[in-house]
Amino acid sequence: MEFLESVISLIITLGILVTVHEYGHFWVARRCGVKVLRFSVGFGKPIFSWHDKLGTEYVVAAIPLGGYVRMLDEREGHVPSELKAQAFSSKPVSQRIAIAFAGPLANFIFAVLAYWLMFVLGFSAIQPKVGAVIDGSPAYEAQVPVGSIITQIDDEPVHGWRDLVMGLVNYIGDTDTVSLTAQVDGVSKQFDVELDKWVAGEKEPDLLRSFGLEPFKPRIEPVLDTIIEGGAADQSGILSGDIVRVADGVEIDDWYQFVEIVQNSAGQQLIVEVERSQSPGLVALKVVPEGVESQGRLVGKIGVGVEPYKYPEELIVQVSYSPLDSVGAAASQTWSDIAMTFGAVKKMVVGLVSLDNLSGPITIARVANQSISTGLEEFLRFLALLSVSLGVLNLLPIPMLDGGHILFYLVEAVRRKPLSEKSQLMALKLGMSFVFMLMAVAFYNDIMRL
Repeated sequence: MEFLESVISLIITLGILVTVHEYGHFWVARRCGVKVLRFSVGFGKPIFSWHDKLGTEYVVAAIPLGGYVRMLDEREGHVPSELKAQAFSSKPVSQRIAIAFAGPLANFIFAVLAYWLMFVLGFSAIQPKVGAVIDGSPAYEAQVPVGSIITQIDDEPVHGWRDLVMGLVNYIGDTDTVSLTAQVDGVSKQFDVELDKWVAGEKEPDLLRSFGLEPFKPRIEPVLDTIIEGGAADQSGILSGDIVRVADGVEIDDWYQFVEIVQNSAGQQLIVEVERSQSPGLVALKVVPEGVESQGRLVGKIGVGVEPYKYPEELIVQVSYSPLDSVGAAASQTWSDIAMTFGAVKKMVVGLVSLDNLSGPITIARVANQSISTGLEEFLRFLALLSVSLGVLNLLPIPMLDGGHILFYLVEAVRRKPLSEKSQLMALKLGMSFVFMLMAVAFYNDIMRL
């Protein structure tokens, strides 16, 4: 069931973003007088199609991993003399650049709209209260106190832990100073955190932990709720409703205490004693946590979930803006995402960010499913960030991508004539090889994450 939900989520997500991207090309091409032959969402065999009064064919195809706008072009076949003025190849360089740039631009505009709607509707966030500071970490050296609430990173507002993590992404691989503003006993204080080639080259680094901060966790009763069928807990006889009282000889008072013991016991037998309704005394059960690689280390999991719980009301904030203020907030957030994505690509090229962090359609499907099931705010945020990523990646000067076409047109503008077909074909083959190589790496990473 989860697999099917993930596939549907992927189709919905990519369907929206691909349509937006290709519509950007389509809209500007029409405004430049170019005849559009086909607007396709998806590749492969058409599922259904229709034509408009100008002769453009609209197609929804079987493979939902992209799309394209096919325009009248003398490079792709014979163009009747009466239609040459409508051919893409007959348009001046400035218009061809505008058409190529329009796709990524549409993705950026869509991100602004998604963020705008998110800010107008409002959302809740858990204030980033520091639960622990790891000894010897950058935050420890900067004397960030336990119990403080982070409110800003480099003058950017921090509503929740997500905002802080996204701000830290910009510092991966850097030797720099991060400026944190925090509320300490009701007083606003600034802390300058020094970083030295921070998490450079690490595979899927845990940014918060590497920075030295652990979130505050409210006490949660260790009452088990979800038991995954076929998991280690299920096989050992643990039941929904059991209350964990002892694990590995340690008395359990809090859910997180039990989680830590399980995570540190991958592949080792644990004696778990539970309190069970209608059973006298404690029931002792043997369970062997399954070892799962996470954040570069082996973590034990037994396939259980705790009963739903709530954070203290004083740590939950409601964030919303007026429709007018949301425009500025959405534009600022989109610009930050664009800068962050370009920065990540640059660091990946020079080796400061590991290629292991690349994600493909499998990861996108899983995250899309999670964001849709979480709520509209989460889905809008995911759509906006993915839309920015799609726009930025398409602007890279790689033949086959929009940025590669723009590069060709800029060279043509300087030379006053286009590159030879042989040179363009060779560059296109190299670009395709590079893109397919990255796709292969992304698919491999997806499979390894499974």
